[in-house]
Amino acid sequence: MNELAELSYALDTFYFLMCGVLVMWMAAGFSMLEAGLVRSKNTAEILTKNIALFAIACTMYLLLGYYLMYSSAEGGFLPNLGFLLGGENSADAVTAGGDDAPYYSMRADYFFQVVFVATAMSIVSGAVAERMKLWAFLAFAVVMTGVIYPVSGYWTWGGGWIDAIGFSDFAGSGIVHMAGAAAALAGVLVLGPRKGKYGNDGTIRAIPGANLPLATLGTFILWMGWFGFNGGSELKVSDVDSANNVAQVMVNTNAAAAGGVIAALILAKLWFRKADLTMALNGALAGLVAITAEPLAPTAFGSMLIGMVGGLIVVVSIVMLDKLKLDDPVGAISVHGVVGIWGCLAVPLSNADATFGAQIIGMLGIFAWVFLASLVVWLVLKAIMGIRVSEEEEYEGVDIAECGLEAYPEFSVKK
Repeated sequence: MNELAELSYALDTFYFLMCGVLVMWMAAGFSMLEAGLVRSKNTAEILTKNIALFAIACTMYLLLGYYLMYSSAEGGFLPNLGFLLGGENSADAVTAGGDDAPYYSMRADYFFQVVFVATAMSIVSGAVAERMKLWAFLAFAVVMTGVIYPVSGYWTWGGGWIDAIGFSDFAGSGIVHMAGAAAALAGVLVLGPRKGKYGNDGTIRAIPGANLPLATLGTFILWMGWFGFNGGSELKVSDVDSANNVAQVMVNTNAAAAGGVIAALILAKLWFRKADLTMALNGALAGLVAITAEPLAPTAFGSMLIGMVGGLIVVVSIVMLDKLKLDDPVGAISVHGVVGIWGCLAVPLSNADATFGAQIIGMLGIFAWVFLASLVVWLVLKAIMGIRVSEEEEYEGVDIAECGLEAYPEFSVKK
């Protein structure tokens, strides 16, 4: 019996870690997607943001964020402070049996959670691309990953007041994706649009990305990483029920992504008379975000429909945000925020334990905290160091201004 318990513990820990590795690979997906959807003169800077934010997220969550999320009393509002990871599970605790026996390593739990934090922060980088100062962005990343996200994370997955009212979010449509979008929205409002994006007469000018093959590769990487994002959130694979649940989650995740692509592509064709690749890419991500709140309870067909609705929503949202002059170069606010709301609202459609009331209150709590806290931080950073590059630097590209190099130097003309 002891050997079986230890084997199950080892298997679940390994599965948890490998799912965390898949989610970490999503950092590459965000990097490629964003690098493909910005102009070539801003590529090196957006890549610098992505690798730096990942390092900052890992460090701040280690020093502070993990304990803010998980060291406090159930049902509470204010989290406790803590430091580093603490002790590990002992063999005696694992083999003791019972409902309280740990079934995976505490380090595996931290590793899986930290890559979620980095995902939330990655959402912000694309929305504020091409005109934000690098170091202002990184300063915000310190606060977002160390404090803002962990507080709302404590309210939900950490057993705080939002969890206590019955809010349900399996893998983070609201907790991760909408939260990242809320922080991005606050930044976009303070930052303003890119120069030339909107005309004085209200016209909207498209600013195409420099490398759509790269953006497509990034989308496929994110699609792949999402199997770890949702599949790992089952937390266990060592018994028949858990293994079946993991399989169902992955099938549903895939079905939703496919549905999102198809719906977005059809709507783009009907609306714009063209098969818009960028809308198809965002449709895939929208389907993935939509199913993330509840990838277990629906059937595969139901998951496809949830993803299709997400794909339709994201196309409409991207157009509407442009009309509101909210400049989001990669569509992050629409994909992760607007569709994240849909994902949370879709949970009661298949999960009888969830209620629309709890879902709405939970989303409002998460959004209000992350948006308002982020808005304060953005405004403080703007007052202290400024958050936007100069018009000349924006025109020449932030690669040279912020990084002193270009991603595509062979295209430069040297005098």
